[in-house]
Amino acid sequence: MTEFTWKYTGQAPIKVRTFIMSYGITRTLLKKIKYHGGKTLVNGEASLVNRMLQTGDTVKVVLPPEPENDHVGVSNVPIEIVHEDPNFLVVNKPYGVASVPAHNHVDSLVNRVKGYYQRQSYANQKIHIVTRLDKDTSGLVIFAKHHFAHSVLDKQLKDRTIQKTYLAIVAGRISMPHFEIYLPIGRADDSFVKRQVVDSGKMSVTEAWTVRRLAKQTLLKVRLHTGRTHQIRVHMAAIGHPLIGDWLYNSDDHSMTRQALHCAELTFYDPFAGRLLHCEARLPEDMQSYINLHKL
Repeated sequence: MTEFTWKYTGQAPIKVRTFIMSYGITRTLLKKIKYHGGKTLVNGEASLVNRMLQTGDTVKVVLPPEPENDHVGVSNVPIEIVHEDPNFLVVNKPYGVASVPAHNHVDSLVNRVKGYYQRQSYANQKIHIVTRLDKDTSGLVIFAKHHFAHSVLDKQLKDRTIQKTYLAIVAGRISMPHFEIYLPIGRADDSFVKRQVVDSGKMSVTEAWTVRRLAKQTLLKVRLHTGRTHQIRVHMAAIGHPLIGDWLYNSDDHSMTRQALHCAELTFYDPFAGRLLHCEARLPEDMQSYINLHKL
């Protein structure tokens, strides 16, 4: 069982519920702890969450066992692990692999992680995917290993404190060393998948830095300040610099078999270790080959 222990060091009495929720335990998780086999203990004794804590009291929370995702099939294709600890797993996703399964296809990243959990014989085999990437975007994806870790990162996603940095190869040479794009994005009228810049859309903000100028292309470092579907692809196409290989938004250059987009860096706060966690994933071979082929 997964368990967490904290010591109350405050001076004024405080309810157990208030204290543990300050660490990121949600109301939903509190109900699961109460009704599905979890425990809350104060100084080693089972306790109700409305009990008042005194200075020096020790609180232990034991998470309930989680039923695994029975509908998720198993893939035994290996995964590339960038970081792993008892709470989080960060994986470098190859391009061409969906983040989550669809239409009974069982070789998404979620299926591969489930296969890894089974091979490791982890007690908790429930798959919690926190961040996702398009099928043909490569790079870093975060998994939480239990409900509590997922709740913590969901709040960070909502607060936009998880920082993702992408590398993208775009058409055309960009002279500016740094720029920002403020354009609203909405669904395209003629497609369920495609997005476009449209006045009725939601305002979206993309920040970019020029990393390297190629013969007729530019390698950019890109950071999102909003999280719209296809945001980088739509914004870069809108300013006349679509991603190389992007079949949906670039009608001219298909010299790569997928959009040249890679989630290269990821930073988030790990409250269990009390530190920022920073992960990096090298540029994939197809993007590096493209750069080598088109360098000045």
